[in-house]
Amino acid sequence: MKKIVVKFGGSNLKTPEDIKNIIKVVKSYNRPLVIVVSAFFGVTNYLIDGISKVQTSINHIDEINSFIKGIKKEAINQHIEKKILQDEVFTKIEERLLELENCLRGIHYIGDVPDFVEDKVLSFGEKLSSLLLTAIFKHNGIDAEERLPEDMGFTTFGTFRNASIDYEVSMEGVNSALKEDKVYIVPGFYGISPKGRITLLGRGGSDYSAASFANLIDAESLDIWKDVDGYLSSDPKLIEKPVKIKNLSYREAAELSYFGAKILHPRTVEPLMKKSIPIRIFNITKENPTLIPLSIISHEEKILDSVIKSVTYSDNFSVLKLNGPGVGNKPGILGRVTTLLDDHDINILSVVTSGTSINIYLEDIDLKEATLLVEKANFHTITNIKPMDDLSIVAIVGEGILQHHGLVYKMLSSMNKEGINAKIISGGASEVAAYVVIETKFRNKTIKVIHDGFFYK
Repeated sequence: MKKIVVKFGGSNLKTPEDIKNIIKVVKSYNRPLVIVVSAFFGVTNYLIDGISKVQTSINHIDEINSFIKGIKKEAINQHIEKKILQDEVFTKIEERLLELENCLRGIHYIGDVPDFVEDKVLSFGEKLSSLLLTAIFKHNGIDAEERLPEDMGFTTFGTFRNASIDYEVSMEGVNSALKEDKVYIVPGFYGISPKGRITLLGRGGSDYSAASFANLIDAESLDIWKDVDGYLSSDPKLIEKPVKIKNLSYREAAELSYFGAKILHPRTVEPLMKKSIPIRIFNITKENPTLIPLSIISHEEKILDSVIKSVTYSDNFSVLKLNGPGVGNKPGILGRVTTLLDDHDINILSVVTSGTSINIYLEDIDLKEATLLVEKANFHTITNIKPMDDLSIVAIVGEGILQHHGLVYKMLSSMNKEGINAKIISGGASEVAAYVVIETKFRNKTIKVIHDGFFYK
């Protein structure tokens, strides 16, 4: 029997009470599983903040330890009854925290954070989750074992903080480590470089690591437990009665993630498409959660009568606009600019060009640095550099967008009736998505009028 890979994220680990729901869910499977876990809610952000503070304050190391110990002790006391077993588990937690403390002391004494140290520190949120949950599972009658990426050769390539999994190198070690018919608990978010150093898989990368394990063991499915009712036609915080989406293609799910939908990490579908492994989405917060998925992502490319399945958005981007006569046609300019940004570890989300303009889409946090770099480089063909922030992307996603004419016009027509101006319009780069760039202050209104136009005729 093939195993199922099950992912529990930080939203499932906010309080010790949440662990009761996880135990119920795991028992309901009644079969061997590979469970990939995130850090407890808020722990990773706390560590990110702590890395900065310990450089100048050694006392903050004790604050970090106390904060994490408090979370773990509360969970241990609530889910493990015998005092002797509580002490045994807490001792193991303290041993792992001592390793974290040593890393933090190193940061303080050198007054800097090398990339490989930062990745190692941030991996502890997940490693503490897997250790704690393994102990709690065993106490609650689940035959569980922890497996760490470093112990099974879960190997990466690429840069720190945003590495990728090397499937060929990882295959043998991972399958050997996870071969028995039991429940394995694995920390997500990181792997190991060929030199044996911990490398993170990008922020929110536990989904990607879970998908990678599913690929490596040829899993029956990747089951992701969330605190929402699967995929919807739009954000329920903005749309009163969004439509539930039962089935999506891999391409639709990937585009929804890219354009801001929070259900999946954008790279989650990447390892699964090649082996046609479905992703199933569940809601653990329901009163009696069942193993009936709310949304299923697969190779099935179903086109709805409305074509559009969801309207999504992202605020986490800016545009660096480079203007000049013929700048879009001048050989080498685009390559030189993108190489410059890449050399400074600035991630380019997308590039849209015309004859007189190059629009480079960046994450908000990188806009200022990117602008200064291009100004300093003094490319003669570029006569004007315009950083644009306070923008939002609103995207329509659905199989068949390119085959059904008039959908982009319908989106723009809905906006025009409400007097909303699009700064940038793009269609055709993806076969399943089109988008507009607007001022963020019009974002909510834009989503509503577009959604109403497609779903509430």
